Amino acid sequence: MGRQYKRKDHFYEKAKDSGYRSRASYKLIELNKQSKLLKPGARVLDLGCFPGGWLQVALDKVGPKGLVVGVDLKPVDALERNGAAAKIFQGDIMSPEVQNILRAESPEGYDAVISDLSPKLSGIAFRDAAQSAELVQMGLHIAREFLVEGGDFVAKIFPGQECEELIPQIRSSFRKCSRKNLDSTRKSSKELYILAQGFKGA
Repeated sequence: MGRQYKRKDHFYEKAKDSGYRSRASYKLIELNKQSKLLKPGARVLDLGCFPGGWLQVALDKVGPKGLVVGVDLKPVDALERNGAAAKIFQGDIMSPEVQNILRAESPEGYDAVISDLSPKLSGIAFRDAAQSAELVQMGLHIAREFLVEGGDFVAKIFPGQECEELIPQIRSSFRKCSRKNLDSTRKSSKELYILAQGFKGA
């Protein structure tokens, strides 16, 4: 049986009151305060964007001169904030068709690739960690394909051997790589975020 947690915690209620689609919005807000991931005018690619909480934060931060593109296997409702709309696509981020769409949306590349992708949790720590690492590996592939030089990548992961093996791979492509434990993460969760900054280029 998976771990039980209180869904309607402080950040859940805060997100509801603030009009965010997900409590996860506060994770990106916290990450952005620490690292300035989302700059005005930036082009941002959000992997696994359902239900849209990270898209909302990204739109707020990059402003109307920026670009926010989201992809998810699930359908995501259209989203507009402050006169700017996110471009949302349904599909597999690893499919050539979806990747062609992403290139067409920003031929110059993206300034940030952000990923809150998570596996369907089983409650078995080593299994969840392994599946989480697979998703980060996919995100890293996308980041290497689509980031501009100097761009940033952030992804959620669960601690484990696979995480330790991924870190050197990520560091090989970025000037800085760190792990972030967030105050906005549920107390019952073991998740952390890998923040990689300064993409060295393909």
